[in-house]
Amino acid sequence: MARTNPMQFAQQVRAEVAKIVWPSRRETGITTVMVFIMATLFAIFFSVVDISARAGLEAIINLAS
Repeated sequence: MARTNPMQFAQQVRAEVAKIVWPSRRETGITTVMVFIMATLFAIFFSVVDISARAGLEAIINLAS
């Protein structure tokens, strides 16, 4: 593997960093709100699944008793 001297490495790093496109404040805000909405929806979904599974298992246990 070819070795790169420190100056070339620093130049390559600066060139790569210059290619980064940062999101705007608006894009960041919208993305943050969407993450909170999706997290809430998933929490509700898994709560319903958990409650349903618990009720189903309790019904099976009560039938077997």
